[in-house]
Amino acid sequence: MVSTRLLPISDRNLILTGYTGPYQPLIGSKVAKLMGMPFVNVELDIEERSEMSIDEIRTVFGESRLKTIATEVVQEAALRRSAVIRISGQTLIQSNHYERFLETGPVICLVAALDAVLQSLHLSLGARYHNPGERGLVLGRLQREWAVRKLPNIQEIDTTYMTEDEIIEAVINRWQEVVA
Repeated sequence: MVSTRLLPISDRNLILTGYTGPYQPLIGSKVAKLMGMPFVNVELDIEERSEMSIDEIRTVFGESRLKTIATEVVQEAALRRSAVIRISGQTLIQSNHYERFLETGPVICLVAALDAVLQSLHLSLGARYHNPGERGLVLGRLQREWAVRKLPNIQEIDTTYMTEDEIIEAVINRWQEVVA
């Protein structure tokens, strides 16, 4: 179990990205709660603003409209201070989003071994995993998410053999190391 602790007061954000499985945004929320910081989920904000899922926005209005909405949400999120901000790798690498967020705090990328991610996807997709089209979409999304790992100054944490509590602890410790 992760213990709560007094953290150094900082106006620096903790920007969380990467892909280890379909339930990763929960990690960001729990980290924020333990650190006593507000939590911002950029993808959820995009969906709430447009009242559609990201895939629906892309299908109905196209990639250009999705990027416009994402840019608006990112600009607002980048103005936040002392927040845990969860953003997908895809959104982070668009335009100058990465540079903008890096100015506000460290970007921590959670990763896992490919076989662990595929196993998690298989469990979450169930029978749909055996459909080549469905599997191809998910693997393409995973590839785009992992493109963020090539950017400079990414703080990467391998979560392959970690429990949820260990991941949360590692994220908090890395943030403290970087902002100290």
